[in-house]
Formats: sequence, structure tokens, C-alpha cells
Amino acid sequence: MAAAWPSSLSALEAVTVRLLGVLWLVSVTTGPWGAVATSAGGVASLKCEDLKVGQYPLVGVADPKVNEATQESVNCTNHTARVSCFPAPNITSKYSSGNETHFTGNEVGFFKPMSCQNINGCSYKVAVASSLFLGWLGVDRFYLGYRVLGLLKFCTVGFCGIGSLIDFILISVQIVGPPDGSSYIIDYYEARLTRLSIINETFRKTQLYP
Repeated sequence: MAAAWPSSLSALEAVTVRLLGVLWLVSVTTGPWGAVATSAGGVASLKCEDLKVGQYPLVGVADPKVNEATQESVNCTNHTARVSCFPAPNITSKYSSGNETHFTGNEVGFFKPMSCQNINGCSYKVAVASSLFLGWLGVDRFYLGYRVLGLLKFCTVGFCGIGSLIDFILISVQIVGPPDGSSYIIDYYEARLTRLSIINETFRKTQLYP
């Protein structure tokens, strides 16, 4: 009986070592180390649209092509313009079609949507100047497209000057614009007012107060 103890202990140690080896193998292949090994092996690569900001230079975003007539991004449609984004060199990624490409920094990887303004041809500088100097004749309202108000201002000499002053302030702060809802022509890198509106479909987040 005494001689049987060492053999039973050695068998138990062998089983324990094997179980520990299996557990270690499972942890390596399924844990964070396994994920690192899989990504390093290049089994899966991100799509171009899923790249982080630091993985593609902001060439088209920081310096977009500007339309000289409207002072907005080229191909601006429905308040959205799509600019070209170039993945950084030595980035391997997939197009939306699924083709994997190793980029050198000169290939267009995807198009990033950017907000822009719809323009109908009314210049902000002309509107302000006409309101300042000829507002008492209603020229500013005629220029923007409000013909009835322009005629009333012409007949009443700018509503005795009060209407001309109010219109000048409203146009200067860009509250009054073209009647179709379009924006003024303003230099691309100048300050402009962004209109915010709330409709029934707007999500209103509950405010939490301390």
C-alpha cells in the first residue's frame, strides 16, 4: 500500500499538468492575446468607411473644392457635399465592394459627407448694402424677393424709417434671407449664421438638473 502512493501522485500530477495546458491554450486562442495574433496576421481588415480620423489625411475635408459662384463646396446637393478622403500610406483596407487594397496615400478610399448650404444667388454683401443705403425705397426687399413688402416700403418711405432700420438689423444678423429658405452667398471662410429649427420630429432630450 505504501508503494502505491507515489504512482498515484505522479498520475494525478500528470492529469493536472495536462488540464493546465489545455486551459492555457484555450485562453491564448480566445482571449485578448489571440485577438492580437489574429489582427497581426491580417485575417480581418477594416472597411474604408470604418477608418479612424488619424488613418486618413483630411485633404479633401480641410481644403475642399469651393465653387467660386456660390462659395460652397462643389457638388453641394440637399445641404450635403461628398469630399474625397485618402487613406494614409501603408494602410490596408477594403472598399465598399469588398476588394482589399494596400494604400499608398494617393488613392481615394471613400467619400465623406459634409454639410453645406443651398444657394439661390442672393449675396449677403449686396443685401446689407442695399438695406443700408436704399432700404427706405424697399430695394433690399425687392432684391431678396419680397416684392409686396418692397412695394409697401417704397410707398411709405421705409415705414417712416422705422421699417428700414428693423430690416437692416434683421438682414445684418442673417435672420431675414431669401424667401425660399436658401442661404446667402458668403465667402467660404467667413462667419455665417447656422439656423437651428425644432419640428415635431426633432428629438428632445430630457434635461437633468442637479
